[in-house]
Amino acid sequence: MKTLLRWILLAAALLLVAHLYPGVQVTSFTSAMIAALVLGLLNTLLRPLLVLLTLPVTVLSLGLFLFVINALMFWAAAAVLDGFTVTGFWAALIGSLIYSLCGMLIDVVMERMFPPGELD
Repeated sequence: MKTLLRWILLAAALLLVAHLYPGVQVTSFTSAMIAALVLGLLNTLLRPLLVLLTLPVTVLSLGLFLFVINALMFWAAAAVLDGFTVTGFWAALIGSLIYSLCGMLIDVVMERMFPPGELD
């Protein structure tokens, strides 16, 4: 239940990103749902490998390279999906920042609404 609600809220956050920033377009809520799922899968499966492979660059940049990795995940999701478009790297960077902030806010609100162990 909690996972489904989080997924729906992240899809809504993706629509908010598209509304706030013109470099990101989402055609429908269904496209946003699919994009949120693909973003979650990419961040779960591919991101840890990229973080490990780019660890020296990440350390040298004091962690700022993680923003680049997030932007690449956002851009990759848009590249493989219809209905979700990102116009370039800078749009992916700004879009991923807004999406990440929304995701953090969603996590905080859900943690307060549903304490751990309740609805898992």
